[in-house]
Amino acid sequence: MDNLRDLFQVMTRRFGLLDKSCASVGGVDLSITHSHILYEIDRQDNPSMQQIADRLGIDITTFSRQIQSLMQLSLVRKAPSPVDRRVSILSLTTEGKFIAATIDSQMNEYLNEIFSYMSEFERTTVMRSVELLNECMAKSPRCCNPMGVS
Repeated sequence: MDNLRDLFQVMTRRFGLLDKSCASVGGVDLSITHSHILYEIDRQDNPSMQQIADRLGIDITTFSRQIQSLMQLSLVRKAPSPVDRRVSILSLTTEGKFIAATIDSQMNEYLNEIFSYMSEFERTTVMRSVELLNECMAKSPRCCNPMGVS
């Protein structure tokens, strides 16, 4: 277990998670946070701002600033909920859908390439191990806050 942190440090770098811009599509540079927001909005049906912020573990003030920047890029729309006008509903614009689909395609290509270097047994083992790791991380009270900072 001595090199456990080292394994995750290397994996983080190889995924490009430390890069300021994680994706560039059609001249639009997106941060990793923006990419995650687009992904989550695309996956859900008319999500509220609070739902996506909670899903990503981002406080609503910070999340609101991120949404504003995505709106300025014409990738996200925000509208009041027809049920409760105090709640803002998020959706992707046509360009937002295109960029989300492009990022999804690029990530799937990259992951498929990585997995192509493995045997079927290794792929299954890695997938099950990542699922197990995610399940265990969710049980930790420090999930999404690994340093324990409040």
